[in-house]
Amino acid sequence: MREARIARRPFALTVLFQAAIGLTILLQAAALSRIIDAAFLRRAPLADLWGLLIALAVVIGVRAALNGAAVYTAAILAATVKADLRRRLLNHLFRLGPAYTSGERTGELAITATEGIETLDAFFRDYLPALFIAALVPLLILLVVLPTDWPTFITLLLTAPLIPIFMLLIGRAAGALAKQQYHVLGRLSAHFLDVMQGLNTLKMFNRSRFQLQTIRQVTGEFRTATMDVLRVAFLSALALELLATVSVAIVAVEIGLRLIEGRIEFVNALFLLVIAPEFYQPLRTLGAKFHAGTESAAAAARLYDVLHTPLPPPPADPVPLPAALPMDIRFEAVRFTYAGAQTPALDGLSFEIRAGQRVALVGASGAGKSTTASLLLGFLRPDSGEITVGGVPLHCIDPDVWRERVAWVPQRPYLFNASIAENIRLGRPDAPLEAVIRAAEAAGAHGFISRLPGGYDAPCGERGLALSGGQAQRIALARAFLRDAPLLILDEATANLDAETEAALQTALSRLLANRTALIIAHRLKTVINADQIVVIDGGRAVQIGTHAALMSEPGPYRHMIAAHGGVL
Repeated sequence: MREARIARRPFALTVLFQAAIGLTILLQAAALSRIIDAAFLRRAPLADLWGLLIALAVVIGVRAALNGAAVYTAAILAATVKADLRRRLLNHLFRLGPAYTSGERTGELAITATEGIETLDAFFRDYLPALFIAALVPLLILLVVLPTDWPTFITLLLTAPLIPIFMLLIGRAAGALAKQQYHVLGRLSAHFLDVMQGLNTLKMFNRSRFQLQTIRQVTGEFRTATMDVLRVAFLSALALELLATVSVAIVAVEIGLRLIEGRIEFVNALFLLVIAPEFYQPLRTLGAKFHAGTESAAAAARLYDVLHTPLPPPPADPVPLPAALPMDIRFEAVRFTYAGAQTPALDGLSFEIRAGQRVALVGASGAGKSTTASLLLGFLRPDSGEITVGGVPLHCIDPDVWRERVAWVPQRPYLFNASIAENIRLGRPDAPLEAVIRAAEAAGAHGFISRLPGGYDAPCGERGLALSGGQAQRIALARAFLRDAPLLILDEATANLDAETEAALQTALSRLLANRTALIIAHRLKTVINADQIVVIDGGRAVQIGTHAALMSEPGPYRHMIAAHGGVL
């Protein structure tokens, strides 16, 4: 209901049109009862009925027009709210960043942003208007019936609550089943996406048939959940139709008995009989649309779980960054623990990166290297300690402003299903093609791009599957060249590549690192021996800091790692 305020005008018009429809129902019933009374009981000539017939035709036409207008404004209301919710959800996910999405299943989030929000269409298009009709039209009819015939007023007043009471009783069961159905749908979507992304692995290990059985099982659960929901929905429709029919019959019997006894005029009796079904019709419609409301509530519950996830705190006192901010970066006793983890990923990490330095982070897997990069990129916030840039605390800098000064080359760069030029332009969206080509040449990517059909317009494929690993890494390097940022973060940028491709990338990296401050994360120690400083991390702490020569001259973890690599650099 709160979301409807986003589209106040369509919402107000929908309610207004529905109220006007209630008036036309009364006018139509009044005109029809007068025409029948005059034509069949009073034997009035046709000439005397033309006025009433024209009025009836006009009322019917106005009612049809109002119905169409109400449907149109409800559709605008639904479309506006869905667009706003989708925008807010994606914006919230972007602001939550990888720290949140890495702990969620991609398929489940995707179904929430697409099918989940689309499910709300039925709420705003059908259920919400039905809710207001059920509140306005019966009330309007009661106000007209009260001075006309109080026994019928009492009958309507006593029988009307039965429909919403039964609707709510059945609706509780329907709501629980709808939540279960949506949960199974999310699980099915997430699992299906996992299977599609890992199809090569499944085929390689002959596990594709097993996954088909798993999908068949989850699909069966979804079918069962859906049939349970439909079973309750049909039961609800049966109960509400039965109650409405019995209620109309009670009103008809009550009016008929008094009409036989002469205690009510025929024109009034007919008027009341005509509007009696119209009195219960909005309640029956609401009951029929209640199923859509429960489905929407189930989808909205998951949607608001995401929207209500607390965002990282914004900078308390944002500090405007000068154009020439020195890239002197300090980690001072930084601690960070992932949610649900028993031990901290970083436990008092302290080291410094001076402007223009190349600092390498080395250590075993799980030592905290990637967490350090995520903290420096602003994806995570330290639990304690502080990270400063040029003496300015990083948490006082707007993350978007800070990331404009950072270029990042990850171990597995993500390439979107777009052209090569579009993927490179992520580094600078407004860059002309000439700048894109220069960046590709600097990254050593221009040669293979030129040989592709379409050149820079060639598609990369989903997740860059149309390119090899080395080609994808060169595209990521081209992004970094195009961004031309003063700080460069390389997170295992040459991992999982053959020796020849790695050598070519190292040459490109050497050009990229020139005159820049850099944080280099690497498992292959030969990629860090030329660093100005090497920081050895173990257990989330810096246990050794120095140049390659200095660290080799003293016993410690660094020498052990060199020995583990056979001493060959």
